[in-house]
Amino acid sequence: MLNKQEYIDKAESEIYKTYNRFPVVFDHGDGVRLYDTDGNEYLDFYAGIAVNGLGYNDAEFNEAVKAQVDKLLHISNLYYNVPSVEAAELLLKASQMDKVFFTNSGTEAIEGALKIARRYAYNKDGGHDHEIIAMNHSFHGRSLGALSVTGNDHYQEPFKPLIPGIKFADFNDLESVKAVVNEKTCAIIMETVQGEGGIYPATQEFLSGVRELCDKNDILLILDEIQCGMGRTGSMFAWQQYGVKPDVMTVAKALGNGVPIGAFLASGKAATAMVPGDHGTTYGGNPFVTAAAYKVLELFEKRDIVNHVKEMGDYLTKKLDKLKDNYDIIIARRGLGLIQGLEFKVPVSPIISQALIGQKLVIISAGTNIIRFVPPLVIEKEHVDEMVEKLSAVLDEQK
Repeated sequence: MLNKQEYIDKAESEIYKTYNRFPVVFDHGDGVRLYDTDGNEYLDFYAGIAVNGLGYNDAEFNEAVKAQVDKLLHISNLYYNVPSVEAAELLLKASQMDKVFFTNSGTEAIEGALKIARRYAYNKDGGHDHEIIAMNHSFHGRSLGALSVTGNDHYQEPFKPLIPGIKFADFNDLESVKAVVNEKTCAIIMETVQGEGGIYPATQEFLSGVRELCDKNDILLILDEIQCGMGRTGSMFAWQQYGVKPDVMTVAKALGNGVPIGAFLASGKAATAMVPGDHGTTYGGNPFVTAAAYKVLELFEKRDIVNHVKEMGDYLTKKLDKLKDNYDIIIARRGLGLIQGLEFKVPVSPIISQALIGQKLVIISAGTNIIRFVPPLVIEKEHVDEMVEKLSAVLDEQK
């Protein structure tokens, strides 16, 4: 077995460098704890970027995944398989949507959602000049299609030209949306809670107003719940707190608890927009990943994860508000449930590094000056208290 630095050196020489990684080599996890190859224990408050909702080494989840390995991993979508049907049933029940297509990732889910929008508009008039409205400061993924609706020039610039027909409006500014809607608009896409853009929840007025605008003009509303969905805000999907149902929704991350799976879901008129041959995937929805998703959905219901998140989210909110009051370096707290952000007056990268190395606390940023808190959904109050203690120790050094 190599030592930590040898693993890091090999990764730097062998793996295509598109990440600036922290100098830690994680080996295993248990509950809300991570352990590196040197045996150090860390408190996890990022959950693999909001993925590991059930935490690490969950016995029931592991058992279900292992059992499926012994049965069938892949068969292709030319045939039916039991886990995909079972997972679809639970996901549609939880989301109140009508149809689901399983993908390999959140980015692929966005691609499918965009195709539904274009297909729906094409079905109406046979035209190819339809437009999609996206939000500034949004993030939807790294493929060319997802980048095209990501409202951040930093991500887009090296890869232009992107797909045409995309216009941008300001999140939580209904008038800015109305200003770019026209007869060519076929869809409006947004995150219900902006993640990378700074942990900004949609306002009730904005989301309801966009829904009304879509209904009036026969435009599809696409809500990206890849990060803020799956119980993280205190409802199974964030839009359910607003009472504003999308025509198309994307999910991923916590859906597989670490097993790579995403999905796009459609309701009403959007559920029949595409026909056989319009979309496909080799691996998406195979028995292995959908067995994992089925077990996640089953455990969420069995353990009442959503109500647990409500309780823990309220507690985390109070503790973060107190942190803001105690440190002048913190400007604001934002978020819902267990997707929270603290905005700082300074870049947070040094704080995050010191928390990781000095306090064995794993947290991440959302932009330059925001610390994002997206812990496993199974955290308890004692873990929140421990996180605050560790982060406070780092902030005390900043004074």
